[in-house]
Amino acid sequence: MAAAALEPWRAAAPRRKRRSAARRPRGREAAAGGLDAEPETDGRVVLRRIREAREDLLLSDFWSLALETINSCLTKHLEQLKAPVGTLSEVFGNLHLDSSPDESDAAPGSLPGETVVPGTCRLKCVCYGLGNFATCVMARNQLTFLLLFLEKCQIPRRHCWVYDPVFSQLEIAVLNSLGVIVLSENEEGRRSVWGEPTVFYMPHCGTALYNNVLWSNWSVDALSKMVVIGNSFRGLEERLLARILQKNYPYVAKVMQGLEELGLPETPQYADVFNDTSVHWFPVQKLEQLPTDTWAFREEPDYGDCEDLEIIRNKTRGPSDLKSP
Repeated sequence: MAAAALEPWRAAAPRRKRRSAARRPRGREAAAGGLDAEPETDGRVVLRRIREAREDLLLSDFWSLALETINSCLTKHLEQLKAPVGTLSEVFGNLHLDSSPDESDAAPGSLPGETVVPGTCRLKCVCYGLGNFATCVMARNQLTFLLLFLEKCQIPRRHCWVYDPVFSQLEIAVLNSLGVIVLSENEEGRRSVWGEPTVFYMPHCGTALYNNVLWSNWSVDALSKMVVIGNSFRGLEERLLARILQKNYPYVAKVMQGLEELGLPETPQYADVFNDTSVHWFPVQKLEQLPTDTWAFREEPDYGDCEDLEIIRNKTRGPSDLKSP
């Protein structure tokens, strides 16, 4: 990425980080090396730090164990879609965690390792709630995980849509240089898959954001084409009172009996980055066994009486303004 493509960025005193959908357990927010650990800087420095985070993640026990979890869920997910699961197994089976492709083959501003095998798997990806990765180590590690996930699943970066209302102009420029698509408006998670297998990567987002994603895809066909990597739905069910979950987040409550969930591994190095994070997918057999009136209720979420919403609203959005990847 050319330096001229970035607006001048002045170093500033650390500010308290705002997340569009933070849901970290209390007590973890002040973890060492976490929030507000670094001043704002220029794009070249941010890209270098992302590369360094990539190297650390690749060498970690967490990454190798996380790949096993993701492989298990995605293989089952693609099997029910009658997708080419054999090629997915080959992708995961040929990983070389101690090496990376020649950086000379990478696009300008990109990280090493993005090689696309046509027809490997037809997945798209939508990412919400990364936060300010230029100044927050945890957010940067979550972005690094996303980039490696795209690489290992052979999802082209141009098939990944990213949004957080707290992104700075610097962070938008960095994301553009990495080849992902930065959405221009706040969808509040109301995006339909429109029949295309889609992974929603939503680390530590607010419950309303997951509820909106589910509402926007509230049918057996659409949910069966989705995978959600984010807060454990089982954990949400355990932490929230049943009446609160059913009243404020009815789609999360209703889908509990129609999903499969595998938690990402817990390791000390990334305990604060991926705590309470799971991979969720929705087997057709389970969805079809839900009561028929489950699908009749399609009321749009309101959240008018919801306290501690943990989502930045889009005041200009019209009702039922669904987007597709």
